Parts: sequence; C-alpha cells; structure tokens
Amino acid sequence: MKVLLSWLREFAPDIDGDPVDIGETLSALGLAVEEMTITGGGLDGIVLARVLDLSPHPDADKIQVVQVDAGDGEATQVCCGAFNMSVGDLIPFATIGTVMPNGMEIGQRKMRGVMSNGMCCAASEIGLGSDSDGIMILNGRASADQLGAPITEALGIESDVLWDLEVNANRPDAMSVAGVARDLAAGLGVPFAFPEFSVPESDTSRSVHDLTRIEILDPVLCGRFVGRVLEGINIGSSPAWMANRLTALGMRPINSVVDISNYVMLELGQPNHTYDLGKVPDGHLRIRRAHEGEKIVTLDEVERSLIASDGVIANGNDIAIGIAGVMGGASTEISDSTTDVLLEMAWWDPPSISRTVKRLNLPSEASGRFRRGADWGENIDRACDRFVQLAVANGVISAEGVVSGQLDIAGELPDRTPVRVRTRKVNGLLGTDLTASEMADHLTSIGFGAEMVDTDLDVTIPTWRWDTTTETDVAEEVARMHGYARIERTVPRGVQTGSLTGYQLDRRLVRETLVGAGCDETQPMPFLAPGDLSRAGLPEDGVTLTNPLVADESVLRTSLLPGQLKAIAYNESHRNPDVRFFEIDHVFLTPADGQLLPDEREHLAVALAGSDATAAVAVLELLSEVLALPNLQLRSATPPGLHPTRSAEVVVAGRVRGVVGEVAPDVAEAFGVSSRVGWIELDLGALLEGPHGNRKYRPVSKYPSSDVDLAFEVPETVPAAKVEGSIRRGGGKLLVDVRLFDVYRGEGMPDGVRSLTFRLRFQATDHTLTDAEVASARQACIDMVAKQQGVSLRA
Repeated sequence: MKVLLSWLREFAPDIDGDPVDIGETLSALGLAVEEMTITGGGLDGIVLARVLDLSPHPDADKIQVVQVDAGDGEATQVCCGAFNMSVGDLIPFATIGTVMPNGMEIGQRKMRGVMSNGMCCAASEIGLGSDSDGIMILNGRASADQLGAPITEALGIESDVLWDLEVNANRPDAMSVAGVARDLAAGLGVPFAFPEFSVPESDTSRSVHDLTRIEILDPVLCGRFVGRVLEGINIGSSPAWMANRLTALGMRPINSVVDISNYVMLELGQPNHTYDLGKVPDGHLRIRRAHEGEKIVTLDEVERSLIASDGVIANGNDIAIGIAGVMGGASTEISDSTTDVLLEMAWWDPPSISRTVKRLNLPSEASGRFRRGADWGENIDRACDRFVQLAVANGVISAEGVVSGQLDIAGELPDRTPVRVRTRKVNGLLGTDLTASEMADHLTSIGFGAEMVDTDLDVTIPTWRWDTTTETDVAEEVARMHGYARIERTVPRGVQTGSLTGYQLDRRLVRETLVGAGCDETQPMPFLAPGDLSRAGLPEDGVTLTNPLVADESVLRTSLLPGQLKAIAYNESHRNPDVRFFEIDHVFLTPADGQLLPDEREHLAVALAGSDATAAVAVLELLSEVLALPNLQLRSATPPGLHPTRSAEVVVAGRVRGVVGEVAPDVAEAFGVSSRVGWIELDLGALLEGPHGNRKYRPVSKYPSSDVDLAFEVPETVPAAKVEGSIRRGGGKLLVDVRLFDVYRGEGMPDGVRSLTFRLRFQATDHTLTDAEVASARQACIDMVAKQQGVSLRA
C-alpha cells in the first residue's frame, strides 16, 4: 500500500515532522516502510513534447524513428524502442544533458546509424508510475499549449513524500489512506477526522427506488448492498491532481468514472462497481451463488466457468452480470454511450471471495480488500457520498443528475458483541504492566470502543476490523499502540512439562563417568541360548520363553556376564583385544512366590578385557567417588562365574549391591576369551535408590604433602580393601589418599600369601607436616592394620 503525505494530511492536518521519523513511526505501528520516495524531484530537463511523425528505422526492426516537438516548434529526431505512440500524442521527453532519476545522463548518440537527440520516457523511468511497457501518454492530462514546459509544471506535480508500506493480511483497515492516517495520527498523538463529503441536493421527484431493485438471495455471501443512481454522466479525463495521485499510488488513470472509483477505493478502502443502468433490465439485481457450470464473460473479455460456491450478481432475468467482489461482467460495462449509472457499494463475505479469487486466479485491488475484510459500517455511506461529490466536482454529472435516496439492503453481518478483555491476561501476553485505563486510551485512539468493567474492559470492535474477534487480537492492538519498542525484552518462562528424575540423572552420570574412564557402552540382546548361563558359571535358572523370536535365544538372562563375554570374544576374533565395555540394562530373575512376571532389575556391568581385579576395583572406586557412595566395602566372597580368590561382594551402607573382581579363567575360556577380564556387576536400581550423593568437601591445602609406601604380607583370604580400610582408620585426618599400586606373588612369598604395596599421602591443611608427625601417622597406620587384619609389614 502506497500513501502520500499530502493525502494523509487531509485526514490528520497536524501530521508533521521529518519524513524519515514519520516512516519510523509507521513501521513501529506495524506498517513497515519498504521504500520512501520524494516525488516531483529529479525531473529537471524532462519536458512536455508532442509526437510529430513516426517512421521505421532503416536498419532495425525493433526501433522506430520519432519526430517530436519539444516546444521550440522544430522537429527533434529520437530513436525509440516503444511502439505505443501515435502522431499527436503528448509525451514526457528527456532533453540532451538531462540526468534521469536512476542517474543515467541523456546524450546525443547514434542508434544503428541514426542520430537520437533525447529520450521518450516511460512512466517508470521518471517515477510517475510502475508502467514500463511503453511510453507514457499524457493526452487528457496535459495541454498542447504547454509544449516545452517542465513536466512537473505541465502535469501539476508538486513535491510530496511517498511511502510504500507492507500491510499484513490481518490489517484490512490499512489498505486505505484514511486507515493509515488513523493509525499514524494515533501514533503521533494528533487529531484524526474524516472530511465532510458534501452531496448536492437531489431532485426528490425521482427516487432510486423507482429505478432499481436489489435482492439478496444469499445473506451469507453479501452482508450489505448499497446502491445509488447517477443520471446524465459525461465520461472524460480526470483532473491532473487526481491522475497524479492515482499514478503515485500505482494505478493508471483511465477515464473520469473509473478514476473516481479507484480513487475512492484507495482513499477510503471501499471497493465499488458501476453498472450501465441501461443494460440492467428494470434495474433489478439479484445476489446469489452461481449455478454449477454457469458462464460469464468478465470485463477482461474472458469467458469464465463458475461453480456453486462462487458468488454472482445477476440481473432480473437471473443472468449473471458480475462475479461478486471479484470482477464485473462485460455485459454491463460502462461505455462512451452510457448515460445512467448504478453505483454499487457492498460488503462481501471474505472467505467466499478468497476461494473464488484463488480458483479463478483473478486477483485485483478490489478483491484483495474484500478478501481481507472491508468495512460494512458507515464507511460504505461515506464512500457513496465521496463518489457522488467527486463525480459532481469533476464534471462527470451535474447536481441534477444525482437521483434522490439510496438502496440499503442487509444480509448477515459479523457479530460485534463486545469482547471481554482481561487486563491481567493482556499484560501476561505482552509482558507489560498497563492499567485498564491505559489500554482503553490506546484502543479508543484507533476507533475501538472500550468500557470499564471493574479492572477489565468490554471492547467493541469497529466495523473496519473484520480480522479482530478475540481477546488476543485486542491485545495485539494494545501492543501496537503502546509500542513494541517500549516493551521490555524478556524470555518467557513456559510451564515445565517434564524433567529427568534423580534416578535418571544419576544413571546419566554413571554413563558419563564410564565413558570418561575409556569404556564403550554395549547393548547385547537380553536373550540367551540354553546353556549360556551354565557356561558362565551361573545357575541355570533363567526364565524360558514359550514363544522366542529365535529358538536358540529362548532364555532371559539373569546376569549381564554372558552377553559381555560374547562381545569381548567377538572383538578378540576380529583382532580388537583389550576392550573396555559397560552395559546398563535389565536382568530377569525367577519370579517370587505369587508373582506372575519375572523379577526385572536394572544392572550395571563393566568388563575390562586384558585387565585384572585391581583395574576393576579402580573403576569401582571411581564410581563410588562420583556417586558419593557411603561406607563402600569389599567383602571376601566367591560369586558365581568369578575367580575364587580375586573377587568380592560390593557392600554399600551395609548392604550387598553387587560383585567385583575377575572372571574365572574357565568361564572366559568357555566363551573363547583368552585374556583376563576385570568384572563389575552392580544392582544399579538398588544402588541408586539407596543412600548416596552426600558429598563431603574439604579445603585444598596449600602446604606440601608427604608420600609413604607400605608393603604388607597379606594372606589371600584377606581382601586388599580391608587392609586399605584399616590404613584409612589409622591415618586419621592427616591421611588424604591411599592407593594400592603393586601386588606381588612369587619367590620369597609363602604359599597363600601375597604382598600388597600401598602409597599413603599425608598432608595438613594448616601447616607443613614435620618428619615426626609423618612418622607418627605412618606407625599408626601399621599398628591399625596389624591389630584389625593380623598382618605385618613385609621385611
């Protein structure tokens, strides 16, 4: 939608200021300025000329030689590629030395050997329209007496500001100069009012009711139809001021009647149509839906086939003479012989018009406004008055030609029951803190009605806002008028519909920790072949499926061990030894008495190929540290499938939660695994549902530490974890770390005894330890181990 500043001021005279600032205000109101142009400038050197002669170019078929009179009475030769001129036509002519609006300088040059001394101009080349198909013909808009005059003077063009606005589909009111002026006036805080469109007194001896009759057979299609009759019309050219405005807004002037129709539509947003009343039998119009397959020849001389959902205007003989809201019919078109006109101002159902336009691919300025939702209220009467006023003022009719009265037939119009608008709801949507009174001021400034109801509003939607029906729509209008730039930017907080449970977070932490420890997650199938459990040294008490997918996989696993050993064996067979795997998945134990389904539990398994029990314990300690497991202990035991002397039960807070150690050599061999395999299997569900996560933090000491190595001769029956526990109890607060770094069996060691070497780190948080303090702490650790485990230092 294009608008001129001078035209806007006819509705809001106090609009003033820098055009750039006004454009920014329009954009802030939701009418984004795509382009701003200063019209009437940059046309120096372009004059009014007359075509004297036209002749073919001797060496070019697509160029003709034109002789023009540029006001000096002499013939000036020009080469031109347009062929829409005739001898005697008045045209804009750019003389030599003229700098065109696009920056091109006109010079004397030869075109295929023929000298050209200027340029005949198209409307688009001089900013007086978008038509670039041919030379701009000015017959009727300029006088031959003004040959040689600057084009701005010949056409009465004055300097003005033209904005090209982007109007969204939900703003039907902004498809008119008046609608834009209403918004802009509210945004600038200046008064807005419609001018008085005075209509001359008509002869009451003749009434429109005597000359025409309107029937609305489909009230949904047509909500209102207003008709007036004008007699004795004279079709000619429009005055320069009207033609210039139409041209500026992108419409080509045609004749005085069509131009008034387009002018009223652009100014007030009300499309209209004129019928040659003499071609309408008895002046009778019937508004109905089309008959399936009904034919009509439209104004563009194209025969179109209609369907039952299309709307038509038919004459009294029920013959379609127009497609409702889209295009008139050729049978009632205004012509030079027309004397009496029936003027139509109507409101058409937007969805109906939209369907027809899309199906026929027949968009137009008028149908575009009907599809968005035109005004069905007093603006229709105002547009009728404006049409009549312009027709009289421009000499199209005399005052006596205005027939008294108008037909006003009603169909079904949109409901305009006030919408309850909750202040709190609007503020919640916008992120504002406006009062009901402030919202009411914003709404009334653009024509809405607003009545206070306690702290809320009952809002009456104006007839020119078909798109606005809900509380949310009203909130958008409040936001526009308040100014989006004034609303503080915030990130809306949505309702949190879901989150990870504590158990899921801990399970994710276990995964991340094991990946960080260099392990890869595997997911073997939970089904085992008969005999797999016994090969893994486990009781053959798995639940057997009655309908397995594969006959060789009919047993539900009771441990993750068989699946992990199969994965290790597969990797060994593919020359990928020493893998480090972990798995978090379910095992299925025998149902308890009275329980129908298996006892399903989530376990964690870690398999370290090429590593021993020590490596498995190190991973367990890492998990213990990450999960802050309380009082982790290893209790000597011989779990099924594990090495009898290199395995233990994992005890957390006094409860057995799993096993750790090394896979028994015969079990590994049974699965085709040649290396040692460190193994951890924990009941993860029980572990994470039990006490954990209560981490204790201590300050980092800035004082140096002292490391001490102690080697103990420990019977095979005493787990290394018990020795470590005794060392920790003996070292007290000064002992900050204990690590088993060597296990020795062999020469010099008695049978059934191994050497365990621990590295102890002592450190105080408030001072540097003396040698005596370190020696005392070392001895306390030795004594505690000897007392609790009955072992001594290795000699």
